[in-house]
Amino acid sequence: MGAFENWSGDVSFRPAKIAKPRSIADVQRLVRAATAARRSVRVAGAGHSFTPLIETEGVLVSLDRLRGIESIDSDALEATVFAGTRLYELGPALAKAGYAMENLGDIDRQSIAGAVSTGTHGTGRDFGSLSTQVTGFELVLASGERLWCDRDAGADVFAAGRVALGTLGILTRVRVRIVPLFRLRLARSVMPIEEALASAAQLIERHRNFEFYWFPYTGRVATKAWDVTNEAGAVSKLTRYVDGVLLENTTFGLLCDVVRRFPALIPSLSKLIVGLSGSGSTVDISHKQLTSPRYVRFNEMEYALPAERAPDAFREFVATFERERFPVFFPVEYRWVKGDDIWLSPAYGRDTVTISIHQDPKLSYAEYFEMGERIFRKHGGRPHWGKIHTLRANDLRGLYPQWDSFATVRRQLDPQGRFTTPYLRALLESQA
Repeated sequence: MGAFENWSGDVSFRPAKIAKPRSIADVQRLVRAATAARRSVRVAGAGHSFTPLIETEGVLVSLDRLRGIESIDSDALEATVFAGTRLYELGPALAKAGYAMENLGDIDRQSIAGAVSTGTHGTGRDFGSLSTQVTGFELVLASGERLWCDRDAGADVFAAGRVALGTLGILTRVRVRIVPLFRLRLARSVMPIEEALASAAQLIERHRNFEFYWFPYTGRVATKAWDVTNEAGAVSKLTRYVDGVLLENTTFGLLCDVVRRFPALIPSLSKLIVGLSGSGSTVDISHKQLTSPRYVRFNEMEYALPAERAPDAFREFVATFERERFPVFFPVEYRWVKGDDIWLSPAYGRDTVTISIHQDPKLSYAEYFEMGERIFRKHGGRPHWGKIHTLRANDLRGLYPQWDSFATVRRQLDPQGRFTTPYLRALLESQA
């Protein structure tokens, strides 16, 4: 049996079996067989998690054959989607029918099930994670039974299951809220760090979506602001290739090769990159504007902080970074996420700012990420479940008011722990 490797190459393992069911009935059969054999069962999406969430010595399930939109309810503005559907497929399929997701993250490689299970998000003061767009979902339980859940049918499972790390069962169908197709103007600019932080409250109120990236050793950030528009226009394939592939990926990737050998060049090359980010605007349909291609690989840590504490945390992070002179070329991302009521969501109960830090997968991230995690925890941060962190259950329990409620639902739905592994037990089960 071949090994499974995540996108960055930092997680690699060899399961006893890789299963690729063609139907929900196939999923039921394989889960029953794994339960009878006392094997663990984990589900692989696109491999875009940086932690060993799906690592198993048992059965690894790929839902790549369970893809596509099952149905669209135009009256309720909801779409039911098979769980293996990739986000880059969902956007065009909804657009063809005249609809869109209300918000997306900046990467569209993930499966809808993986994105929901880990709390994937975009940016915008008024928008939660993709999990908040879920209005119902179907699980195949360890017994092999199918369970449909929404706010009216199993409120506790609904609160637990929209960010559950695949520990309650296998997501097979997801029902999401949709909106009529819309167009966005994306405007880019560059500004000093302090100007971005000082004007952030106005910028996130003025724009539908807003975020910025800090480029190390430059004192400046590149901003992105999105607004709904009725303007006609579309980004040509050539322009999208030049901006999204040639500049953001090919050029950046070549410079990554240079700084691996000559780290002293990082400050000057960072200034070059932030200069190339430039300014200007484009108009296109929403899913094309909200997402970007990511071909240059990296490892990532992300913490979700209370929105009011994020500016101070960011200032402390930048000052520490520049004082300790970390040899890091990748920018740092600063985004907004609306608070929600999902028990294990990093945005549970509070409006949130996420700070994401990255490192070249060919270089060590240990000291850099340790510095970031220390500062983010000091300011009340919660780690993204799918991105690198060192916290375990004893650390996490105090961060989530409904931690014990989630544990109760997990024991009820999977009493034998078929969907649990040693890593997940360390993550979710407190030690005395």
